Amino acid sequence: MMGLRAYASPNNKLVVAVMGVAGRGHVLARSFATADNCEVAYVCDVDTRAIANTIKGVQEVAPDSAPKGEEDLRRVLEDNDVDILVIAAPDHWHAPATILALQAGKHVYVEKPCSYNAGEGEMVVAAQARYNRVVQMGNQQRSSRESAQIIQAISEGIIGRAYYARAWYANTRGSIGRGVEVPVPQWLNFDLWQGPAPRVPYKDNYVHYNWHWFRHWGTGEICNNGTHEIDIARWALGVDYPTMVTSAGGRFHYQDDWEFFDTQVATFNFEGDKAITWDGRSCNGRPVEGSGRGTLVYGEYGTVRLGRSGYVVYDKDNREIWKRARASNQEGTMDVRGGGGLTERHIANMLAVIRDGAVQASPIEEGHKSTLLCHLGNVAQYVGRTLRCDPANGRILGDEEAMGYWNRSYEPGWEPSL
Repeated sequence: MMGLRAYASPNNKLVVAVMGVAGRGHVLARSFATADNCEVAYVCDVDTRAIANTIKGVQEVAPDSAPKGEEDLRRVLEDNDVDILVIAAPDHWHAPATILALQAGKHVYVEKPCSYNAGEGEMVVAAQARYNRVVQMGNQQRSSRESAQIIQAISEGIIGRAYYARAWYANTRGSIGRGVEVPVPQWLNFDLWQGPAPRVPYKDNYVHYNWHWFRHWGTGEICNNGTHEIDIARWALGVDYPTMVTSAGGRFHYQDDWEFFDTQVATFNFEGDKAITWDGRSCNGRPVEGSGRGTLVYGEYGTVRLGRSGYVVYDKDNREIWKRARASNQEGTMDVRGGGGLTERHIANMLAVIRDGAVQASPIEEGHKSTLLCHLGNVAQYVGRTLRCDPANGRILGDEEAMGYWNRSYEPGWEPSL
């Protein structure tokens, strides 16, 4: 695969722009800045404070760097020297920014979820195929040596036929309260922050993290953290699109502006008598199997417990028969904002794909399939009934109301298109 220039040599510098740097993007900017022969040329954000902070952060790890600060992504994409756009803006920006970048000839590293809804995910996959650039989603456990090793062992029958996986995430998040309309802070370009989303007035509990819990911009915990664990479950079982999706739960812990679910159990059935269950708890952090996140894979002859900390294999009598801990420099089980080995490996994989056609750890088709499961879990919860899906593409069958959530309306002039 070729970019704007030929990348026949790993010595060719790749020029990077990072969009959305108030949180995870700050980490990604520093990680790309320290990757082999990479230069972070732009730091793009609608928060002038975040721009200044991340320029400083990049220069701390790459003293010769001189990134430019820019509010408007569209100006960044006009620069033909930029090879890669890194997207860590809010979820409603992920797919539109990816499509704009591909149309401008850039490769894309986009944080999970790769889309705000199912229709956008289909568009991203189609855009990648049309414009022939690398798109890597930030499901960094796909670059874990330990995870790849045990997934291979599962496929070779270490626990017999694997047929069920349980994915979970537990945290103790506080209330976001009741927001009130206030003037937009002087450091924030709220119009550009909303970007593709239809305009609403500013409230004081939106920015920078609580947007996750508002359906106008966010996608809830299942897409925020479930995307990671459900992706591993799907990888382990070797399944693609579901035949049936159910969900139960609600906003149980607090009464506030949070519009998603702090408690959710979603189940996905697949052809071949296989299933995945997602157990998401945003406001009660009691761990499962000693961890706040992870995946259990059940088979005919045993069970695998798999997470960012490594894996353990048990036989059918629950005796431990094999285990491997992660390397000490990899990321912890809960906080992925701090970078670490998995992020660096995931970035290195993407750069190797661009430069020499290496095998991609997370092709966007795979990222979309896992993200789609999360969207379907939300839709099943919205409509309060079981969804029947086409196993060829995941589309909802015979339910017009549920399919109404497949797409969204956009601010005029911001509609993504191919």
